[in-house]
Amino acid sequence: MTDNNKTIIVSNRLPVKITEQNGEYILRPSEGGLATGLGSVYKTGNNVWIGWPGIEVPEDRQDEVRRKLATLNLIPVFLTNEEINLYYEGFSNEILWPIFHYVATYANFSQSYWDYYKSANEKFSQEVIYHLNDGDTVWIHDYQLLLLPCYVRRNKPQVTIGFFQHIPFPSYEIFRLIPWREELIEGILGADLLGFHTFDDVRHFLSAASRLSSAKPSENVIIHKNRQIVVEAFPMGIDNDKFENLTKNIKVARHSAAFKEIHKNQKVILSIDRLDYSKGILQRLQALELLLQLHPEYIEKIELFMIIVPSRDTVPKYKELRDNIDQLVGNINSRFRTMNWVPLHYFYRSFSVEFLSALYSIADICLVTPMRDGMNLVSKEYVASRVKNDGVLILSEMAGASKELNDALIVNPNNIGDIMKAIIDAINMPTEEQVIRMTSMRYIVKKFNINLWVKNFMDKLSEVKQMQESLLTKHAAVAIREDIAIAYANATNRFIFLDYDGTLVGFQADINKASPDEALYNILTDLTSDLSNRVILISGRNYQTLEQWFGHLKLDMIAEHGAWQKHLHEEWKALPLLTDKWKTEVKSVLDTYTDRTPGSFIEDKSFSLVWHYRKVEKGLGELRANEITNHLRMMVADKGLQMLEGNQVIEFKNIEVNKGKAAQNWLFNNHPDFIIALGDDYTDEDIFKALPDEAFTIKVGSNISAAKFYLKDHKEVRDLLKSFTAHIEPSLTK
Repeated sequence: MTDNNKTIIVSNRLPVKITEQNGEYILRPSEGGLATGLGSVYKTGNNVWIGWPGIEVPEDRQDEVRRKLATLNLIPVFLTNEEINLYYEGFSNEILWPIFHYVATYANFSQSYWDYYKSANEKFSQEVIYHLNDGDTVWIHDYQLLLLPCYVRRNKPQVTIGFFQHIPFPSYEIFRLIPWREELIEGILGADLLGFHTFDDVRHFLSAASRLSSAKPSENVIIHKNRQIVVEAFPMGIDNDKFENLTKNIKVARHSAAFKEIHKNQKVILSIDRLDYSKGILQRLQALELLLQLHPEYIEKIELFMIIVPSRDTVPKYKELRDNIDQLVGNINSRFRTMNWVPLHYFYRSFSVEFLSALYSIADICLVTPMRDGMNLVSKEYVASRVKNDGVLILSEMAGASKELNDALIVNPNNIGDIMKAIIDAINMPTEEQVIRMTSMRYIVKKFNINLWVKNFMDKLSEVKQMQESLLTKHAAVAIREDIAIAYANATNRFIFLDYDGTLVGFQADINKASPDEALYNILTDLTSDLSNRVILISGRNYQTLEQWFGHLKLDMIAEHGAWQKHLHEEWKALPLLTDKWKTEVKSVLDTYTDRTPGSFIEDKSFSLVWHYRKVEKGLGELRANEITNHLRMMVADKGLQMLEGNQVIEFKNIEVNKGKAAQNWLFNNHPDFIIALGDDYTDEDIFKALPDEAFTIKVGSNISAAKFYLKDHKEVRDLLKSFTAHIEPSLTK
């Protein structure tokens, strides 16, 4: 990358607060964790951050706002109030937010929301593309912009795009409830690197992508439209130093001292949340109520400080939640309060970071129990603020942070008895145990801070791009195909090894329908009419089928991966010493799985058995295939068989049967000056490895292979083979 290349960060909101005072727009930088972490990116060089400024700006004043934001490396996307209501409040927060937080009953699937979501993402993409040059990197953030990676990719196919989702990604069963699920998956798959907070989110996304698109996942890499996309977990951190240093701040010290004086004989429990139904606020209050009811010995000994930051309280569901909180807080206080003591101090407002730091510093216990949360940074802020290594964190197992901070007391937020017990354990935890747990968590929060999160993501993004580029060089593009055709034209003794299914023809759900067409016969006839060519069809098909289809052509044929072989003008011969005695036992096991798996079937060949699951419901076929491989692994080893997992098939065959060995037999005592092999599946890898270095080896349909090059599909294979005879014709006429 050159010095002129820039990084463009894109999020729904810019990291500033804009207010209008006396007719003038005033900008105040945001103090959010993301803004802090990404400051190291967007504030350097010619990098920029694109997003909505947070208010509706009249058209005649947009240039003024643009100029002011430009001084901070920020670029606005101006949205009308209607767009904000329908794209952001509507689609993002009334469809995606409840679905992604597993509250599907709250979702409102309005068509107008979807229409505005698309047009707003389009608006963002126009702004990005306007500022985007080849060689730039785009990093898109969060669920409001799921379509943006694809929209940018459509205009700039070669650009580097990262996407990070800051909220959970739901399981496929929940995600599929969204009527526009395929379009959302396609949108996200425009990125090169997809980041989530936890490995669970990664798994859920891979599952949804494999079911809702043509994407083919292999571990955490997706092949989609001939691009490799990496999906990985990047647990987000906080600005640890900021929270550590705040504890030494004079204001914070003053707040802390005053606070300690008033509440000196109490165990202080702290809870900080935004008003949202995903935060488990009511269950937390019920747990406190249960504690005071069942354990009256803690009356006048503990106090819960609960801060709820206002959020969307004009929306009916949020207003209802707020009313329920008010009511429950009132009930608990009126029921348990004494003359000198109130169990619950409830604040519906936001506080300065200094005041929050003071609360973190003096709270003996921090209670973080969301029903579902992407990460939850409050838990990490509390840990970073505990400079004396004391205090207890109670953390929901549904928060992403629980995967890292496993020295917290982990609870199920739906189980109020579990939360109550954790509070009692926390109150009574010896200082030595507190220090051991907190020291371990502080090390994690310090090491995996926001800066490392940004660095890890950006490093991985450039690594993914390099991997893509190195694989792109393998694609047998026009220049490489011409080189191969020239080598072909200059040769006088050629061996051409061709697989059949997936290489010369496309895949069919019904294997009996993949018969050769007229165009393929013409290509093979042209190739075999040149006396310098030896064309060897090498397939997993049974020999009777190959004979029926190709017996009339001047071809050498290898059937069933090498078990049957036929030299030109000779009869079919089986490999000597092969046995099929093992088949009865293996077939009886496969029969039981076939009976339990609608759509699967067994193909019985002379010396192999193939279990096909191409027609089976997605997911079930893969599950059964795993069960079969686990069930038969020992039997296969005992009987000297080979078990190969391929494109929705599992094949069992004699270990001696191998396309690579068959190809070597054909080359024995022959010294061709041109060798080419084309194949699309796992059995063809044996040929690619067995052939000499100077051979042209080409994998079809995938770039992950031992082959030197790859072609996208059988159409590109046919084009390449046609180019051979096109090149050779002039020399034949001489």
